[in-house]
Amino acid sequence: MTASSAAALARQDMYEAFGDKELKPGQYLWRDVPASAGDERVVVSLGDQLAYLYRGETLMAVATVSSGKTGHDTPTGIFTIQDKRPMYRSKKYDNAPMPFMQRIDDYGIALHAGFNPGEPASHGCVRLPSAFAKKLYTVTAIGTPVLIGA
Repeated sequence: MTASSAAALARQDMYEAFGDKELKPGQYLWRDVPASAGDERVVVSLGDQLAYLYRGETLMAVATVSSGKTGHDTPTGIFTIQDKRPMYRSKKYDNAPMPFMQRIDDYGIALHAGFNPGEPASHGCVRLPSAFAKKLYTVTAIGTPVLIGA
């Protein structure tokens, strides 16, 4: 499965899992799915500005995101979580705080808690609502797949 096809399918899975709910910036939905359902993976839809958490084939959660603004585009493709830190500060951007940082590439792109205005506004990272970022951090591991599609 490509990252873009995963992102397209995730929107339908959201409707099936949570009904006809629209999320406002900074909101998320989460439901309990047993660990026995399978391994976790994160799917990010840049077009929808949403992140989806799966456990096996079951959608567990969805959250609004703020991805990279023009000129600082969030990369698309299939990544894995390479590093996790409960608190980290950006080496590139004025020591900016990156709570619940989960780095996905060698260049500093990460999933982390941050300002979520409902549109692309970051320097390439995927900013998540704080409460969601904290919960996501507890269920992912080094090596968890992260699929980012347009």
